Amino acid sequence: MFWTTLIGVLVASAGTGMALGAALGLTGMVILYFFSNGATSLAIDAIWSVFNSFTLSAVPMFILLGEILLRSGISEKAYSAFTPLFRKIPGGLLHTNIAVCTLFGAVSGSSLSTAAAVGSVAYPEMSKRGYDKDTVVGSLAGGGTLGLLIPPSLSFLIFGALTETSIGRLFAAGLLPGLMVGGLFMLYILVRCLHAPHLAPRSPVPVSILQTVKGFGQIWPLLALIFLVIGTIVIGLATPTEAAGVGVVLAAIISSIWGDLTFRKLIEALYNSVLLFSAIGFLVLGATILAQSVSVLGIPQQILEVVGESGLGTHSVLFTVIIIYLILGCFFDGLSLMIMTLPVVFPLLTGLGFDPIWIGVIITIVIEIGQITPPVGLNLSVLTALTNNEISLGRVAVATIPYWLIHLFAIFLLTLFPMIALYLPGLLF
Repeated sequence: MFWTTLIGVLVASAGTGMALGAALGLTGMVILYFFSNGATSLAIDAIWSVFNSFTLSAVPMFILLGEILLRSGISEKAYSAFTPLFRKIPGGLLHTNIAVCTLFGAVSGSSLSTAAAVGSVAYPEMSKRGYDKDTVVGSLAGGGTLGLLIPPSLSFLIFGALTETSIGRLFAAGLLPGLMVGGLFMLYILVRCLHAPHLAPRSPVPVSILQTVKGFGQIWPLLALIFLVIGTIVIGLATPTEAAGVGVVLAAIISSIWGDLTFRKLIEALYNSVLLFSAIGFLVLGATILAQSVSVLGIPQQILEVVGESGLGTHSVLFTVIIIYLILGCFFDGLSLMIMTLPVVFPLLTGLGFDPIWIGVIITIVIEIGQITPPVGLNLSVLTALTNNEISLGRVAVATIPYWLIHLFAIFLLTLFPMIALYLPGLLF
């Protein structure tokens, strides 16, 4: 009866064209009313707890930081700097998409902002050059997920706050896996374009080493900003919110001097940041209500406790938890999914002997997969909007499947070789 109500109300409300956040919230309120003796007031407590979180205050700051860089033209300079490096390699600008997503993710900390910033520059340029459009949006959707894994990461902020794990160590742990996933993306693009060269037309224009070096010389202010934002958090000089605030101020200064940021563009960046955070916040609000209703009934706990008591081996339990996350990731945003499951998942996995920092990296990668999994996958919706609906949500989702599988392969590698994530935290702390 519970699952029938949950799926039925969610599908019915979403099918009317209602905003997804509203559909999630309505479903949660119906469940609370009929299955929890009318305890709808619990929704208010859940919403207050999430939106009153100090860690959450860093989210709009990182979004604003990304918007400032986007509107100052710096993302275009970063894209131009990497373009000569990959021009002669099969895949061309598709590699540039991944590289710039990696760089931009190290500043914004947001998958959504990364996909939007790089996609707004890359898609028009690559469309004009004759690149296969589905392949382009697939690389942008996949590359955009690196914003969650490359520090500073919003998902690491939430994980650290909920589990009382060092955010600095989490940031250090995300660096090598993030670079590894980005490298795997590039390897896939290389192999794919070797077999199907028409997907990425080769540029006939020769590029000298001097041009390549000169291009990278243009992005040193961005690299300095990355070091200041991440470095102050990792070494413990600033909280994520403080570092994000300083990053916004520095981004505004750098963008005014090095880019073409004006006061009008700064206001536009602030306005768009408010709109974007409001959209995300509304989705989080609805998902929080639904997560609270499911949590109150103990559904996640019941599922995971059965898993824990089933007598399965350590890695079998981990595999089952990942499957559960993949399924729930189709319907919940990452923040709500963490809030709903970590109180059970974290003690379960640490009790089995898994390192808390390693768990944070694995869960972040699983949540990254949710960013490119319909129907809630935000990266897919952003890129559909960037193409002015020229590429449908379904087509973007299909084009992103290889990157979805690469994320799963990355989890496999991290399970076999956990030191990929734990090596840097071990050096720094």
